[in-house]
Amino acid sequence: MNDVAPTALLTINGAIAEVCLNRPKALNAINVEMAIALRDIFAELAQNTEVRAVILRGEGRVFMAGGDLNYFREASDKHAAAEALIGPIHDAVSLMAGLPQIVIACLHGAVAGAGMSLAMAADLAVAEQGTVFNMAYAKVGNSPDCSGSWSLPRIVGVRRALEIALLSDDVSAEQAMSLGLINRHVDKGQHEIEAKKLAERIVASSPAAMTNIKKLMR
Repeated sequence: MNDVAPTALLTINGAIAEVCLNRPKALNAINVEMAIALRDIFAELAQNTEVRAVILRGEGRVFMAGGDLNYFREASDKHAAAEALIGPIHDAVSLMAGLPQIVIACLHGAVAGAGMSLAMAADLAVAEQGTVFNMAYAKVGNSPDCSGSWSLPRIVGVRRALEIALLSDDVSAEQAMSLGLINRHVDKGQHEIEAKKLAERIVASSPAAMTNIKKLMR
């Protein structure tokens, strides 16, 4: 019997799906298993004609603290380890961005590194008070992945994007709202409720309109 909990979970309730990052003890840091799980979940959702909105959230204290650095530290072949992770997570992000459904990132705690890139690849984003964003890649000697280098300048403009990526300073939820990184900034503990409200509004709208608007703007 396998007692290892799934690293990502898919729950479907009517026309709304929830994708939950499920490595809370590791602050939902992406490892190969999570990357593959997300890829497979988004591939499944791409074929689901009943689901109209997808909420992406993280279990535990944070949304996502980035890539699993322990995975790289323990790997004997760093290049092979990077390839094993980067391939499926890039596939997952590409699948998510191309979903016919509207994806809403439901954010709390730390949204860092690959977590920030993943959040920016969603269509809409809600963050609770106290959420902190950080690109973080420069801090570990890397350049952005998971489409972060494409999404960030499109959302905030090139100069601001360069500052955020180069300096890797924390960005508060209030700053994220003013920069356009998120659509809603709500009181602590209200982010899941607000994300559900947005999802319900999407579901109540014309399916063709929602999908076509996303295609035109993405």
